[in-house]
Amino acid sequence: MKYLRPLMIVGTCSDAGKSVINAGICRILKQDGYKPAPFKAQNMSLNSYATPEGFEIGRAQATQAEACGIPCHSDMNPVLLKPTGDMMSQVVLNGKPVGNRSAYEYFRSNNSQPLFDAAYEAFERLEQQYSPIVLEGAGSISELNLKERDIVNMRMAIRTGAAVYLVADIDRGGVFGSVYGTVMLLDEEERKHLKGIIINKFRGDIRLFDEGRKKIEELTGVPVVGVIPYFRDIYIEEEDSVVLDQKQRTAVDGKVNVAVVLLNQMSNFTDFNALQHDERVNLYYSDQLNEIQKADIVILPGSKNTIKDLLNLKEKGIDKLLLQMKQAGKTVIGICGGYQMMGKDIADPNELEGSTRQIDGLNLLPVKTIITDDKQTIQTKFRFLNNDEACEGYEIHMGRSEALKGIEPLVRLEDGSVEGTYLNQKCWGSYMHGILDNQVVIDHLLAPYTHYKVTTLNYKDFKNKEYDRLADHLRANLNMDYIYKVMKGEEANA
Repeated sequence: MKYLRPLMIVGTCSDAGKSVINAGICRILKQDGYKPAPFKAQNMSLNSYATPEGFEIGRAQATQAEACGIPCHSDMNPVLLKPTGDMMSQVVLNGKPVGNRSAYEYFRSNNSQPLFDAAYEAFERLEQQYSPIVLEGAGSISELNLKERDIVNMRMAIRTGAAVYLVADIDRGGVFGSVYGTVMLLDEEERKHLKGIIINKFRGDIRLFDEGRKKIEELTGVPVVGVIPYFRDIYIEEEDSVVLDQKQRTAVDGKVNVAVVLLNQMSNFTDFNALQHDERVNLYYSDQLNEIQKADIVILPGSKNTIKDLLNLKEKGIDKLLLQMKQAGKTVIGICGGYQMMGKDIADPNELEGSTRQIDGLNLLPVKTIITDDKQTIQTKFRFLNNDEACEGYEIHMGRSEALKGIEPLVRLEDGSVEGTYLNQKCWGSYMHGILDNQVVIDHLLAPYTHYKVTTLNYKDFKNKEYDRLADHLRANLNMDYIYKVMKGEEANA
């Protein structure tokens, strides 16, 4: 295995594009014959993924592993924080939940060293198998109030010896101030690891920024190694829920309108990415009654706090609307937490989600759910209804749901067990995340509303081609020669 120094992608702010640039660099390294792997010491996200071994990590690291062409592993994201509401988060360590902590307790306590050490041990295990490791920071690297307890940004860069590249989002405005301020707030040791600046999301003629590039280099003493043009035509799965603000919010004429109910604690919105790329579909997200009722199909998505989100739906009157829509012959389905909501009731005897120990469900499916403290985390293959086509998905949930006797299950797993509840073609539910990545399921869902058949989309192949397109885009706009020289220890000659 050819060894290269680790590199780390950090940001001046959240949503600067770190995760996507990380994925693109991972693909470039793979194309160039290296064996890269992603690593993010600590992630905060409701969008998670199950590893082949049955552990849980942030979706971004699973996507980056996919760009590397390797299976994802819990070592790629050893600490995952999953917000549950009320400023609390479930802490997932090495792929398994270890308890809940408040944001104040987690970020202000002085006992981060054990987590830091555990994260570094995960990095060391990865480095025994892969090179280079492509690390990702979180948020801004200049949050002075959190810096001493930070386990994911410059403290980790120094411990791993990573070459650091700072990403700044020029589309937000104020790029000179954000870059200069970020660099100046670093201490001397941290600055030694900062090897380059990447200006991201540039709109227009890049030549117009030549002077800006020089100014930044003069101000900071750090080279600008790339100016990345803004793009919308390359598709890479996003992890941050902030992207939901940019998604479609209303129905349109001429297509099958699919509304995803927007939940406060919504998780795994990537479940609907394949639907979004189906030309027959207009997919949109809403919690407004007048918009939801325009849909042909309504999907209740996953939730990190099912009971709290269910109470919120009832407060808004969405429960009554969904029952009316079902009675009117429209389709209502649920995935994971949404599946639990669709049942007759949900019991939480140990108050794992809050003080509500029992709540009536939406009464759309003949299902009863009990919330349990054992967490199911698994990748699986299955058959959808009576179809012989092999499908793939994954489960991440706390709780068990049981349907009344005589009700047909939705899927049959490889081991012969069954999962989900199928009332009829227009009303069903499942714990299976990724179920809608399978074309046979999408076709079944849309069949009552369109006879138009599309060319089958192999979602895996589609994503693989998009990683290559992202790599091409970055190669054209990054100084990869310089980046390689730094990783090889030749930066003095760069």
